[in-house]
Order: sequence, then structure tokens, then C-alpha cells
Amino acid sequence: MSTMILRGALAAAVALLTVATPAAAAVSSAPHATAAAPSTGPAAEPSRASTTAFALPEPTGPHPVGTTTLHLVDGSRPDPWVPSAKERELMVTMWYPARAAGGRRAPYMTREEATLVLKGLGTPARPEDAARLSRTRTNSFLDVPPAGRRRGLPLVVLSPGFSVPRSSLTSLAEDLASKGYAVAGIDHVNEAFGTSLPGGRTATCAACDHEDDDDFGDKTTRGRAADVSFVLDRLLGPRPAWDGADLIDPSRIAMAGHSIGGNSASWTMLTDPRVRAGVNMDGTFHVPIPDTGLGRPFLMFGAGRFHEPGGIDFSWDRDWRRMTGWKRWITVRGMEHVSLCDYPLFAPALGLRLDATLSGPRTVKIFRAYVGAFMDLHLRSRPQPLLDGPSRHYPEVRFWR
Repeated sequence: MSTMILRGALAAAVALLTVATPAAAAVSSAPHATAAAPSTGPAAEPSRASTTAFALPEPTGPHPVGTTTLHLVDGSRPDPWVPSAKERELMVTMWYPARAAGGRRAPYMTREEATLVLKGLGTPARPEDAARLSRTRTNSFLDVPPAGRRRGLPLVVLSPGFSVPRSSLTSLAEDLASKGYAVAGIDHVNEAFGTSLPGGRTATCAACDHEDDDDFGDKTTRGRAADVSFVLDRLLGPRPAWDGADLIDPSRIAMAGHSIGGNSASWTMLTDPRVRAGVNMDGTFHVPIPDTGLGRPFLMFGAGRFHEPGGIDFSWDRDWRRMTGWKRWITVRGMEHVSLCDYPLFAPALGLRLDATLSGPRTVKIFRAYVGAFMDLHLRSRPQPLLDGPSRHYPEVRFWR
């Protein structure tokens, strides 16, 4: 799906943050919240904004979740979007199983990031809206000790959709970490509306000025692949950037992403053999898989009809034929492009729904289940009947190939 469509869809979703019903409440973080029935009723009438905090659904795994933030600098290459910047900066959030819960909960995003996200998506952002978004309650605890044994944790790298920050995939990251995965979520600096950097600096979306360039998709894809490889170098090298890096099993690494982040997964796998499995969540394949093929496991997970066989996005039909390893092509009725990140979770808190007929909590439950099953199968060799065909628990999910 094009980046312009993503931005438009996200604008519609995040616009919901500016209105609420008088009785609006936070998204429940109780375990049953992710099992909510699909939202099919009429949209509620807008009212004044609520100050009630949002909350992400609780993870489903047995482990408490820890998190820390890394600032990584690649001095070997300039920033692809700001040529005057001779180094490539990245912000990375590590989520991981923790020894125990406790201490300070991790912030969802900074106030400045929230302000820029709302502004970039075209919402009439007010200070209270940005404050409410930034205060979204996470389920991760800052800088708590990780749990696990040396080389015992599989690693999943997450890449967000274009123009939105890494925090947009927090609900997926926390769930994977609660199930015993180390997770590295990357902010590809200058590709998001706002990224807070050390020293009080904030990077904005320089890449947004290049969306109409003929080589935009190719440049973004190749740049993200280089970013992921550098992050792996810094996690697995002799002087790792994360104190818990010795817990990572370098032989069990996968990548998943949303939109252009998902599109980048296949190219990253082709250029970096350390990434042994990949998931594309509703992204157009901007750089084709070559005729030589991709022989490692890949999941194409699409929203609605856009990515059905023979649909609008021909790149899925093309690249499917070039995947020679384990593969699945799945779509979900009732989802839209923006459903595959956190933002629709906020709509129920405001008594509103998106054009999608599935509620935010329901979509999170679905993509957590299928992405988690894919990781368990290919990084842990655990049989996953969920990936063998239709399930009565998820009647919205359709297997195509």
C-alpha cells in the first residue's frame, strides 16, 4: 500500500483522539479487552475531548516486560534524507522478558513526538490531545533486569509504517516480549513525523518531502534494510549496545513490519542472512524479490481486500511467486491498513470506530496471534496449527495460498 494511503488512513484514526463522548473511558487493559466483539454499531457523535488516559491491552505471555532505549549512530554512512548529516542516527527501543515487574512504566512517546504525530496527520491537535496520547499506559517497565540465559532469547526486529514512530507497534512488541522474545523496534530517523533524540533534539520527517520522487520506495526500502543490519551489528558485535545482548540467540532472528516497514522485511532478508524469517503487514513490495527467489519463511498478512490475490497491489502476486520457502498469504476481513498498528486502539476509548468493522482490540488480538504463531514456528520450531488453515477462533481470517 502506498505511503500516501497510509498517512491518510492514520490521519483518520488519530483524528479520533481529538473528540470523545462524555462518558469516554480508557481502553481496558484487562485480559478480556483483546477479545472484544467486532465493532459494527453506528459511530458516536463527537463531543469535547476527554482527559482520561489511554492504555494498551495487556500482553498475553507469562513474563513481565522490560524496556530500554538505545541511541545508535552509524558513522560509516550519511543520513539518506539529510545529506548534510554525515552520520546515520537511529533510535531503538528494546523490549524483553523481565525478571520481575516494578518501577516506572515506560512512556508511550514523548510529548513532542505526540504533538508532531498529530500535526503531521492533519489533526487539529490541541495540547491536551498530545498530552493524552503521550501518556498512553504501557505494560513495560523501564530498565529492569532482563530474564533469560545466555543466547536463550530469539530476536524480532520491528519496523513501523512510514511517517509514524516505532511506538506505533508497542502492543505487538510487548506481547512478543512477554512470550520470551527480545524485540528491537527501530525509529528510522527523519522518516517519522517526530523522533526525540538525545540532547533535547527532535528530528522531523525530512523524507516526507520526497514521497513523490521516482525512487522513493526503492530508497526507503534499501535504507531500512541497512538500518536493520546496523542495529544487528550493534546488538551482536563485540561491544554490544544493549547490556542484555548476550541473551540474544544470533541464530534465531526475524523481522516484521507494518506498511513500508513490512515491505522492507523481504529485502532485508535478501541482503542479511542473519534474518531467517519475515512478516509483511500490509505493505507494498517496493523492491521486487529477484528471480532467484527468497527461500526462507515469509508471512504476508494483509488487511481487507486491497491485498487479496488479483487485487489492487500487484506486487503481492508477483513476489509470492518468487518465495520458494515456507510461506502463507493471509488477509483479515474488517481490517483496514491502519488496523495493523496501535492507533485504532484509541478509538473505542472515545466511543468511536474507524471505517474498519473490527474494533481496535479485536485487530490487536488477531495480529498478535498470527505474528506470534509465525515466530514460535520459525524461531522456536513449535508446531502452530493456527498457520495451517482457517480457525473457528478467528473467522475473519482468510488463507489464500
